[in-house]
Amino acid sequence: MPLPSDDLIHNPDGGLPRLRAIMACLRDPATGCPWDLEQDFASIAPYTIEEAYEVADAIERQAWDDLRGELGDLLFQSVFHAQMAEEAGYFDLNDVIRSISDKMVARHPHVFGSESRDKSADQQTADWEALKAQERGKARALDGVALGLPALMRAVKLQKRAARVGFDWPSTDQVVAKIAEEAAELVEARDTLTQAEVTEEFGDLLFVMANLARHLHVDPEAALRAANAKFTRRFQRIEDWLAEDGRTPDQSGLAEMDALWDRAKAEEKAGKAQQG
Repeated sequence: MPLPSDDLIHNPDGGLPRLRAIMACLRDPATGCPWDLEQDFASIAPYTIEEAYEVADAIERQAWDDLRGELGDLLFQSVFHAQMAEEAGYFDLNDVIRSISDKMVARHPHVFGSESRDKSADQQTADWEALKAQERGKARALDGVALGLPALMRAVKLQKRAARVGFDWPSTDQVVAKIAEEAAELVEARDTLTQAEVTEEFGDLLFVMANLARHLHVDPEAALRAANAKFTRRFQRIEDWLAEDGRTPDQSGLAEMDALWDRAKAEEKAGKAQQG
């Protein structure tokens, strides 16, 4: 296959054909980039996941210029995988685009077909899930939940699938009671069992926490990201205040830093009150 022309490669308005051409050149066995040529699906997959998180991070920060770049990085990952698939004779980017286009048309009969659009968002979600179930055919209830998902996200998806067939607690009270039970088992494991058993009990507790998030309509990944950001902000304020005294956290003590943490917490609350 001949290499794309330099005119396309260097055309800033070349769009998707330009990106495909760049990828083809990077993977050319004779003149391509040695690093790109060494990669395969497995080696690139972690970068794909990382880029998806960086998209989410830009959205969380409302950094729209950054989002433009991160979406480009994520698009490049799709093009990279499609290029490797084409080289292996599996499919090409046109097949990928056709597949997702066909899926979107099929799953939106209220937009592209004869069904009425006069439905609530909840009903449309239920219809979407019903169509997905039809596509899966006679698969088991938990089949198709990707193994590579972040663990908390996968836990929620598994629980949603089980709930569709009636395997679910009817109220949050029962979930909270289960959390208390699992926490007690974790403490017991810490005191009497092996590290492997402690790890297992900790996993059980996290799994039920994810279930509580689902019952409360909370995205646990988003909630934990927000908690991480809050911890970072408050700890950096501790560092700032210690720096004013010419010290670093390792030159302080837990009692002092805990008091500064409370100060940072109060500062944030006061700031929110002023904004409100």
